Amino acid sequence: MITEKELLDFEKEWNESLVNNDAAMIGSFMSDDWIIVGTEGGITSKAEFLGWITSGDLTHSRMDSDMSRVRIYENTGIITSRGTSAGKFKGQTFVLYEWSTSIFIHANGKWQCVLTMLTPANDRAKDTTPG
Repeated sequence: MITEKELLDFEKEWNESLVNNDAAMIGSFMSDDWIIVGTEGGITSKAEFLGWITSGDLTHSRMDSDMSRVRIYENTGIITSRGTSAGKFKGQTFVLYEWSTSIFIHANGKWQCVLTMLTPANDRAKDTTPG
């Protein structure tokens, strides 16, 4: 049986690989057709995202969350969390406090993320736990 803890542990390992800026390891957590919808509304493919990591254009120094909601639906998992992503993109430092929703599929004995969507988070005092 697939558990919420198993999926949270998977996401934690993925976040650690992002902070380690290891493109091969990061890619192992994503499906081939993974995309991310950024806070500015653009869509980035897995190949483009990993290209930025490989070139050093994108580095992460922090990936953490202070609130998470996990749901498992048979072989599909969804994590919605609020947290901080920090690092540099093309020489510009960034620190983003955001909501992240990722959809995961469990197949062949392992999880893979198929989609991530980011949304700016409001002031911490005003946010509530997602229902």
